[in-house]
Amino acid sequence: VIIFSLFSRLFAFSPPSPAKMNTRVLRVAPVVVRGVRFASASAEWNGTLKQGKGTISVPSKVLNSSPFTFVSRFEKDAAKTNPEELIGAAHAGCFSMFLGAVLEGDKTPAKSIKTTAEVTLGDGPAITKIALKCVGVVPGCDAKKFQETALKAKEGCPISKALAGVATITLDAKLEN
Repeated sequence: VIIFSLFSRLFAFSPPSPAKMNTRVLRVAPVVVRGVRFASASAEWNGTLKQGKGTISVPSKVLNSSPFTFVSRFEKDAAKTNPEELIGAAHAGCFSMFLGAVLEGDKTPAKSIKTTAEVTLGDGPAITKIALKCVGVVPGCDAKKFQETALKAKEGCPISKALAGVATITLDAKLEN
């Protein structure tokens, strides 16, 4: 059983019983999520690295055979996506939602949180840096508390944890009240 002390007052993972090894309880502010959430995506690549092309899809159809190519990944083709763009979208969305939950738990619910994630694909190739830029409108919260809370959210959001192998993840959080 792993106990996450950083967010023990907001997030509590109950230890699984032997009969329910795939079940856990997550408490986020006033919301309780039970069970394990699975998400899936699929990709298909056809051809060589430089001349080939691929598609990415998710069951929700938000991405439905979305094209990607060598050019869209390593050069510039704004008409197509790439894996790093999708990682950035996932990280920005997860961080914003997680920060909102932490602020709500601190009794300073956000009016809005806007986050961008700039993902750098460096030599290797490898993701070498992610720069999170966040602007929050949080009535009743001062700039110092917002900074502290944003740093906690950066460390605690599930996508940040999944990206722990990235050498540098920076955060520029601004309160705009």
